[in-house]
Amino acid sequence: MGRSDRVSAQRKREFIVEGDYVSTFIDQKTYDLPYEECGLIGIWNNKQAARCAFYGLMALQHRGQEGAGITTIDETGRMSDYRGLGLVSEIFKEDHRFEGLKGRFALGHVRYSTSGESSLDNIQPFLFHFNEGDVALAHNGNLVNGQILKKRLEKEGAIFRSTSDSEVLMHLIRHSPKTTFLDRVKDALCQVKGGFTYLVLTEKALIGACDPNGFRPLVVGRMADGSYVMASESCALNQLGAEVLFDVEAGEIVTISREGIHREYYTSNRQQAICSMEYIYFARPDSNIHDVNVHMARKNCGRILAKEAPSLSADIVVGVPNSSLSAAMGYAEVSGLPNEMGLVKNQYVGRTFIQPTQEERELGVRMKLSAVSKLVSGKRVVMIDDSIVRGTTSKRIVQLLREAGALEVHVRIASPPLKFPCFYGIDISNTHELIAAGHSVEEIRDLIGADSLAFLSQEGLIEGIGLKSSSPYNGLCMAYFNGDYPTALYDYEEEYLQSLKELEEAGHGKSLS
Repeated sequence: MGRSDRVSAQRKREFIVEGDYVSTFIDQKTYDLPYEECGLIGIWNNKQAARCAFYGLMALQHRGQEGAGITTIDETGRMSDYRGLGLVSEIFKEDHRFEGLKGRFALGHVRYSTSGESSLDNIQPFLFHFNEGDVALAHNGNLVNGQILKKRLEKEGAIFRSTSDSEVLMHLIRHSPKTTFLDRVKDALCQVKGGFTYLVLTEKALIGACDPNGFRPLVVGRMADGSYVMASESCALNQLGAEVLFDVEAGEIVTISREGIHREYYTSNRQQAICSMEYIYFARPDSNIHDVNVHMARKNCGRILAKEAPSLSADIVVGVPNSSLSAAMGYAEVSGLPNEMGLVKNQYVGRTFIQPTQEERELGVRMKLSAVSKLVSGKRVVMIDDSIVRGTTSKRIVQLLREAGALEVHVRIASPPLKFPCFYGIDISNTHELIAAGHSVEEIRDLIGADSLAFLSQEGLIEGIGLKSSSPYNGLCMAYFNGDYPTALYDYEEEYLQSLKELEEAGHGKSLS
């Protein structure tokens, strides 16, 4: 396999110089970090439940921009929902969207497709009508045995209305021989494998659960009026003015009902392995995950990176907006270099790739990311980014800084090289998409056109995040960096092993022996 086969094709793009800015377009589909995740929120016993879900989803918009939905249940047990493609503010921009969303209980979801097609049928929450009552379900993550389970369930008569693996849990619940609904949920959770959080809403309870490794975060809070909220990140609770009560633990199921909150483990086979990318990229900097503030974790990683990989010849530090700004602060503090806003992201360009003509698309996208020429011109720049996946974006930004007049561009990455795919909810399940899987650091430096390149060590990342856990890697999943997956891979194992074999035969990758 040649080098060109392992690296995504480079897209042609134009630079435009206007005043102090040199701009280029980096769109949603080719951005070097395809790390958007789904976001969940559940509201229990609030008279403005649908509105609370809406504001919570606005805070979780960064976890998925493909579509969103809200489901409510009223006092009669009747469920209503509204779903759409696009941003939360676009879908619910008109007040009348809330007129049919009655009741004190709500479930909300923002989606980025890691499994299944991009269509309205896959937008959650999923609503199910049964004789004993309606049930709504929302899911974040990816099941590594989803296809195995779907084939088995279809043989048993199950009919799937979507191509998403999120529907699997409800069929498992319905097929469970257990007596109570909660026991059937626990039985189903023990059958699904992978990285997931689920929220299930009925007229009797709001149920939340994390997988046995706790890959994806879920936090529980209480609002001033005594109502409760469960969400993917604490920033959604902050948006609602809710008090954070606790993070749902690995293998834990939480039930909120009229009797209050009940917590229990549904499995004894638990070992914490929180997705390290939650701290590196996914989560908002104001969120706290298991008592670790995301901004501080990133800043600490930047500090350690400056010690591990100083750039003695540089003049300024420039962070790539937005998720790398915290690491850039830490790097600048330790290095003693000025931290400048040399790159600016236009937050209001919108979804320019859906404009009707190519000319309009080109006009609409040129200001997506800009370099401030007067800051970087004639300077030796340390560019801080959170990760390199395919290398295409890093190459573009390096060139962007050079076009703006930077004399040198030294790239520093606040995470280790991404060498192994993720199967738990991140859209990088193909080893051949990962530039670090088949190239040395020096080869990557050459490909992206930087003067120097260095990554944070695995030990530095673990120390920088600073989780307190007796589990391996201090409770982090580090599989992206070292191939040590916390679970079996089931549906993906054969393809994954084949990709490793191909890389090894090409003289790269992890030995199969």
